[in-house]
Order: sequence, then structure tokens, then C-alpha cells
Amino acid sequence: MLNMMFVMASGVLLLVVGERKALQAVQHVELYGLPTEGENRWLLEQGLEIAPTTLPTRGIALPERIQEVLPLKTQTALRMVNLPREDDVSLYYLFDHLQYQLELDIDDTPTTVIVHFSSTIWVLKTLFLVLLVVQLLHLFRTMITRADLIRDVLRPISDLAQQAQTLSKEKGPLSVREMQALAGTLDEINAARLDTRIDLDSTQDELKNLAIAINSLLERINDSYRLQARFVSDASHELRTPIAAIQGYANLLDRWGKNDPEALQESIDALKEEAANMKDLVEQLLFLARGDNNTMHLDLERFDLGTLAQTIFRETEMINGGHKFEVQASEAFVLADQGLVKQAGRILVDNAIKYTPVGGTIRIVVTSAEGKVWFTVQDSGIGIPPGDIPHIFDRFYRADESRARATGG
Repeated sequence: MLNMMFVMASGVLLLVVGERKALQAVQHVELYGLPTEGENRWLLEQGLEIAPTTLPTRGIALPERIQEVLPLKTQTALRMVNLPREDDVSLYYLFDHLQYQLELDIDDTPTTVIVHFSSTIWVLKTLFLVLLVVQLLHLFRTMITRADLIRDVLRPISDLAQQAQTLSKEKGPLSVREMQALAGTLDEINAARLDTRIDLDSTQDELKNLAIAINSLLERINDSYRLQARFVSDASHELRTPIAAIQGYANLLDRWGKNDPEALQESIDALKEEAANMKDLVEQLLFLARGDNNTMHLDLERFDLGTLAQTIFRETEMINGGHKFEVQASEAFVLADQGLVKQAGRILVDNAIKYTPVGGTIRIVVTSAEGKVWFTVQDSGIGIPPGDIPHIFDRFYRADESRARATGG
């Protein structure tokens, strides 16, 4: 691709050089007439040849639209490209004698102007050779880099093959009992026994790395399974309360609501509220599921995070009168999904409200420095125990194991 672009650029350059030299030739003839033999020798050294037209016209006229971009004095000239053929010329020297010929009338005299490109061709050939050398060096460097990368990728496989070849040279091959013990341990592991681990002490040295890797994999699976089980427990707890409320009010309607308008309206309002709570919970679960499946659509846009913080402050202050809210937000532009960022900010503020006593202070701060932006929510509430801080970004983790309804648990 790069070589093709170079060839195209070279063609355009030769055309520009040819037209410029042809215009110089026309101006020379207009000023001094046709050159003498001595002047012609000097012009030939400059890459130009001017002579009266003696042979029949062989050039072609360019279309009018192309003529419009050419110098006025050479627009109507008949043009042709000559490449004199020589025997036993190598490809490298093939274009050294390339010529650009114009046939036109100068002061009513049919004149032929020939532009020789030998010096320009030499420069272009030199540049092309330099370009080829650079490409070859880059290719060689890429091959070395890719070879190193392939070796790094295949090293674990090579090590495993080497380990298999040298397995138990001193102790002999694994016994049937040892293989059955390893296979039996793996076979016993299921969803109910994810805490089972391979005994490293009874494993041959050659297989310890494999056993360690399997134990590490089981540990990660167990952690994920434990988080999932905890999430199911939390979700069940959340759903149990609105379902129980719906059942209670349904019984109330069945018993008293048929004839008691006040009980009927109370039940309807409660059912609508609990249905809305269940809808919000289901939407949150779907939101998490889309994030896990990488199917969440992001509407990226550039916006001021400080302005967004001011909006969250005003909306929160309007609906919550039990706390004192403060905002300190400087201008800080970011590229993100504004809806999701606002949702995350509301969650942080909502958590601060839940765990801050009535009358406490909640501050929203936005700062920026060195190309980074910080969105901070501070409160005067109960804080987070030091032992729970490393886990605050773990999925479904809660410092409050009781999951009290007052805090949304």
C-alpha cells in the first residue's frame, strides 16, 4: 500500500515538474526565439530540449476540464510521454530516459518541447530504495518481535511438554493408585463441595504446579458461587417483603375491602407501592445481568461532571429535608454515559442518606487535576468498619449482614 502511494505521488510529481519546465521553455522562446545549437546544449543539461516541429503531430489534446488547471500558455498543447527503448537495459535503469513531450505553436511557429526527467528519476529511485530499506528493517524487526511473542505464548506449553517428558525420571511413572487418587479428588468436587482441595503434600512434585493451578481455579469458582448464593439470598429477602405485603393486603381486600371504601383505597395504594418496589428490584437485577453479559448499551458523550453534581444536589435536597446537603463542584468535562454516571452518583448519595442520622451533613465534591476527575460523596454517618473497606467494591457485598429493611437490605 505504501509503495503504491509512493508510485502515485511520483507520477504526480513528474507531471508537475514536466509542466513547469515546459512553461519555462515557452517563456524562453517568446523572449529569445528558438535556441541556437549552443543554447540547446545548455538547455539539454537543464533537462529541456526545444526544436521546430518537423514530424507529423503525434500527441493528444487533454480534456478541457484538465486544461483549466494547466498554465494558460500550454493549455492547448498536444502531449505525449516517450520512453526510448534500449537493448539490454536493466529494470533499474529502464525509466532513466523518460521524456515528456509537448507540441504547440509559439508565436505562430510550430514548436516541440521535450522535458527530460533523468535527474528527477534519479532522486525518486533513491527515495524508493530508502523506503524499501526502511520497510525491510521494519519487517525484520516485526518478525523478531512476533517470534518473541510466539515463544512467550508457547512457553507454558513447551514447559508442560518438557515436564511430561521428564516426569518422574527418578521416582518412576505415576502409580495407578496415585492417578486414581488425583482423579477421585477431582471427581468428588461439585457445587455442594467447592471447598474441596487437592492435597499438595501427597501430590508428586511434577504435578504440584498443576494441582496448585486447579486449587486456585476452584478457589475463584467457590468465591463466585458464594457471591451468587449471597445474591440469591439477598434478592429472595427483598422479594419476600413486598410479596408478603401484597398477600396481606389481598387478604384485607378479600375480607373487608368489598364493603369498606377506606380499606379498599388503602389496599390499592399499598399494592401499587409494593408493585413499584418489586419493579425497581427486577430492573436492578436486569441491569446487573446486562453488565455481566456485556450487552449494556453505552451512550458516550462529553459533559460537565460538575454540572451533573449540581443537578443531583438540587434533586436530592428537594426530596430529602432530614439532612444538610453541601456541594462543591468545579468544571470537569468527561466522556461517559451521562445517564449511568448520574445513576451511580444517586446511589452514592442514597447510601450516604441511609447511613447518616437525621440532621447529619452530606457533601458532594467534584474536582479535577492532571487529566483525572474525582466525584466524591462524604457524610457524617456511621462510616465503614476497617475490615470491610477492602470489599466495598465486591459484587453484592454488604457490611451489614442483617440486611435491615431500613437500609434497603
